[in-house]
Amino acid sequence: MAEKKQQNTKKKATQKPTNNSKPKVNSGKKLQYRLVFGFALLAISIYLFFAFSSFLINAEADQSKFSLNWWKFVRDPNIKVENITGKTGAWIADIFINRWFGIPSFLFLYLSVLYGFKLLNRPIKNLYGKTLKSLLLVIWLSVTLGYIFGNFYEKLHIYPGGNYGFHISLWLNSFVGKVGTFFILLLALLAYLVFAIEGFVQLFVKSDKPKPNPEGSLIDSKSVETLSDNYDDKPTKVILEENDNQLPDNFEDEFEIEREEKNTNLNAKQNETINTSVDDNTDTQIETKTIAPENEAEDVEMTVEKKEELIGEYENQPMEDYDPTLDLSHYEYPPIDLLEDYSHLKNEVSDEELKENRNKIVETLRNFKIEITKIKATIGPTVTLYEIVPAQGIRISKIKNLEDDIALSLSALGIRIIAPIPGRGTIGIEVPNRNPQVVSMRSIVASKKFQETTAELPVVMGRTISNETFLFDLTKMPHMLVAGATGQGKSVGLNAIITSILFKKHPSQVKFVFIDPKKVELNLYSSIEKHFLAKLPDAEEAIITDVEKVKATLNSVGIEMDSRYDLLKTAHTRNIKEYNKKFIERKLNPEKGHRFLPYIIVVIDEFADLIMTAGKEIELPIARIAQLARAVGIHMVIATQRPSANIITGIIKANFPSRIAFKVASMIDSRTILDQSGANQLIGKGDMLFAAGSELIRLQCAFVDTPEVENICAHIAKQQSYPTAFLLPEYVGDESDAPGSVDLNNRDEYFDDAARLVVLNQQGSTSMIQRKFSIGYNRAGRIMDQLEAAGIVGPADGSKARKVLLYDEYSLEQLLNTL
Repeated sequence: MAEKKQQNTKKKATQKPTNNSKPKVNSGKKLQYRLVFGFALLAISIYLFFAFSSFLINAEADQSKFSLNWWKFVRDPNIKVENITGKTGAWIADIFINRWFGIPSFLFLYLSVLYGFKLLNRPIKNLYGKTLKSLLLVIWLSVTLGYIFGNFYEKLHIYPGGNYGFHISLWLNSFVGKVGTFFILLLALLAYLVFAIEGFVQLFVKSDKPKPNPEGSLIDSKSVETLSDNYDDKPTKVILEENDNQLPDNFEDEFEIEREEKNTNLNAKQNETINTSVDDNTDTQIETKTIAPENEAEDVEMTVEKKEELIGEYENQPMEDYDPTLDLSHYEYPPIDLLEDYSHLKNEVSDEELKENRNKIVETLRNFKIEITKIKATIGPTVTLYEIVPAQGIRISKIKNLEDDIALSLSALGIRIIAPIPGRGTIGIEVPNRNPQVVSMRSIVASKKFQETTAELPVVMGRTISNETFLFDLTKMPHMLVAGATGQGKSVGLNAIITSILFKKHPSQVKFVFIDPKKVELNLYSSIEKHFLAKLPDAEEAIITDVEKVKATLNSVGIEMDSRYDLLKTAHTRNIKEYNKKFIERKLNPEKGHRFLPYIIVVIDEFADLIMTAGKEIELPIARIAQLARAVGIHMVIATQRPSANIITGIIKANFPSRIAFKVASMIDSRTILDQSGANQLIGKGDMLFAAGSELIRLQCAFVDTPEVENICAHIAKQQSYPTAFLLPEYVGDESDAPGSVDLNNRDEYFDDAARLVVLNQQGSTSMIQRKFSIGYNRAGRIMDQLEAAGIVGPADGSKARKVLLYDEYSLEQLLNTL
């Protein structure tokens, strides 16, 4: 046997290795070929890119030369081309762009570059998929460009979609029409995006993301269950880190050895305990215990430290900005469609009317020996402004005195002469149009100026003489006085101011306080009470109509103003804009009383009625709010139809720098509201003058009808709202004039002596108390009120002395002892 093994071993050693496979081709030469072809493809791609680009620029110059056959075109040296790649490049570009697929042929160059890099052993993912996508895109772009620019060959001298795209689009147009071709191309584009672009479908389908483990663990509940099932019988604690995929191979062996050692020590200790036991009859059972590894305490400390570190990182992360609109996050702003379109009522000023008025103005001025060198007309919705440049030496005052004469010659309702127009060096003559144009609220709300405004409280009022949308920021006014005779557009102007803000602001950003003694003008807005209105806590209705409640409301607004100033002081800010910015950035703590402050707009209609019934009790809180409330975001809009001096007093005028004047009855009323004439020369129906400082602008107020306001309010009212209206601070009135309001616990120090004096003389006279105790009349009057409250004297009876109710000092002393 040994000899046979040795023989076999020798045979194996002497045998030559046999290989049935054929010898492999040298891979080095293959690589060389690939490199050569790869660089060649890249070079050709670059060459054709310049050829195609130059062809697009020089197609017109080279177009006539492509009609020759290729051989004659190439060999004739007299034929020159403008293409920077020569005749060959120009010929190839003409084939690809004009005769084949047009401008999308550039995608062929993209494919050749990809294949070139592939030959150079560069990793190109999904090359065949990219090839298919590119070829499909070439076909779609070719047909689309042929559909769009098919008839522009004579201008462009190229077919943007190529000859193929042009003829395919012609065939589609004849088969399904241009509309059908459009939808076919659109459908083809959508199909391409769906199948070729990854993630396009996910834009329209919500992905179901797996829910995170509620405990935030790195191991899910199933893994925990598996671990517990596998290792319940092993007295150890297994800690898996995030990147642990499996347990060590020697885990079981190490654990068994350690368990045996631990159990040996445990049994020894238990035996000692049994031997030293007092009760020998007690049956002792050794229970199976979980023995933790020696480094368990260190692992626990590391886990706690890591947890504290994670918590610290979470707390240090910047919080998101506070969003005041979050409570009504689904609030929808009123759409423009709620407003009426009055474009069908548009009346344009004819050229004949312009020429006629111009000639009459020139003729009238010449009759008074006033020559002019230039006249220019600017057409507005209500009036046309004729700007004239008088000849040298003509006094302006002479022209201003001719208002009535020019109005007579033009047969106009009334004209207004602006002499001179500030900043222009001309004299303006405003002439009413024969057919005034209606300026709809819809047209100015839809204007670009209003839609793109960044104003805090944007108000769009109407159009100027030059037909421009007039917009201002109420926060910069900051309070406004509106006046005009009955029926001249005052109420419409108020509605324009309110609806402008409703279109742009969220309910969390602005609140209105409506005071309407007439009870019907502002009642339209009662349905949006819980969205936009503010009221007293105990008020039943948000629209205030009672004079006593008006006093309480205005004083409550004053308390809100003082409270806001305290908040600004603690926040170290100067105005509401800075304060709200800090609050939104969460730099102010709500637990310290800070809150987001909405703007508050107090709208008062029929101010004259309030002044007549309450007088100073209304005027003084209004003046105080107007003086101080601008910085804290409280603004006032007051309207009256009687702009007389006893209604619009000096205090009111001093604190309301912005004023709107509709047509008034007299020049005196115009001077009362505007400090100058002009409002008496308006034509009514929304024709108004806006005064901000020294500037005076004539406008046609936007027309917003009652049904439009109702539609806007209905749209807002049907949406989710706050639980209640915005609650103003509670106001406790000072009712010191009523006897029952006197606090007898806080009696004057002369009260007892004055009581004895009155009872002794049987005469309740305030002047007597004033003389006897040498005090002021106001203090003596307060003492008399306290005596009345105590039941010592009766109520006042005009100029007569009060009746004394006690007749002797004994009764008085008994009464004083009970107080």
